[in-house]
Amino acid sequence: MRLLHTSDWHLGRNFHGASLLEEQAAALARIVELARDGAVDAVLIAGDLYDRAIPPAEAVQLFNDTLAQLREGGAAVVAIAGNHDSHVRVSVYDPLLARFGVTIRGDVRRAHEPVLVSPRLGGQPVAIYPLPYLEPAVDGPGLARELEEGTPPPARLRHEEVTRLALARIRRDLQGRPQQRSVLVAHTFVTGGASSESERELTVGNVDRVSVETFAGFDYVALGHLHGSQQLDGPRLAYSGTPLPYSFSEQYHSKSVRIVELDAVGQPALEIVPLQVGRSLATVEGGIEQLCCDPQFEAAVEARLRVILTDETLPLQAMARLRRRFPHVAELRHRPPERLRTTASERHQQVRQATSPLDLTSTFFADQQGRSASEAEASLLRQALEAAARGGQR
Repeated sequence: MRLLHTSDWHLGRNFHGASLLEEQAAALARIVELARDGAVDAVLIAGDLYDRAIPPAEAVQLFNDTLAQLREGGAAVVAIAGNHDSHVRVSVYDPLLARFGVTIRGDVRRAHEPVLVSPRLGGQPVAIYPLPYLEPAVDGPGLARELEEGTPPPARLRHEEVTRLALARIRRDLQGRPQQRSVLVAHTFVTGGASSESERELTVGNVDRVSVETFAGFDYVALGHLHGSQQLDGPRLAYSGTPLPYSFSEQYHSKSVRIVELDAVGQPALEIVPLQVGRSLATVEGGIEQLCCDPQFEAAVEARLRVILTDETLPLQAMARLRRRFPHVAELRHRPPERLRTTASERHQQVRQATSPLDLTSTFFADQQGRSASEAEASLLRQALEAAARGGQR
């Protein structure tokens, strides 16, 4: 059985105001190509299909077209709703689409109903369980009611607890399928995973974490939510990551999908396939004159760019000037040289030691600017003091 694991498409997302739809279309076309050329049996999409609950029409059309192309290539599709998706909207046609080899599961009450996919090359079907993102306050009470009679439900469920409750239902179904290979598709934050700035926080603190041990017993667990490609229990439990970078915190990610081959006993073998689509990200740092003229920054001209300006003061029209050379500047930060730091007692001592108006003025300048006056600035201070003295003598 050959599986293609992908997640967190976030269709309809912008990058600092710039539409990513064209690059997203290129990434999905690459996934379609990989599924077709690799004779993949099933494509697993582990949540966050869209970037928001009500996505733009163009994003919905892209998603629909991609599903159609995946099916034309012969792969079944199993997708789940993530925390960015509307569970009802994305899965409204699930009962109908499932008849044609496409499952989009948003209802946790059906998570224990597996999608049975038969390998193209023959062999026993694999049971794929689609477990959508779980919201403890919403999904927890219904799942807790299924506890054994006499067991009081927890007062407030965490992600770990609500996930265990949902998986208990799935495992009960799996017990009736002895010797059948099993795959879980889930959207959650597993303890030990590396996050980035792009993910939406699920909760305050670490109560959104779910332990690796929670997912024991499945041959492969296809995870979504974290945007970096990573594995947490060998090849068995892994995040595929996003197909494109969605913030500068993902600048050094290698965006990819995972091709997973399950052998006859369910042992997974893994191939990570880079997608290599979309505009690259880069960060450059320096003074504005250097950035606009120095040839060493030529490689960043076509990148989606974060600029850190180190000029002492923020130059006028900095973004407009930068965009003349770097048309895809997305973020501008100002990081001036670190200022001299003096305590109140040190400033008082400096004032007491001043022997002339120029010394006093220079001390004030240094305190306000965090540095000593340059030669040109010191000359201006002297001229101002001399002019003031001449005016006072009239």
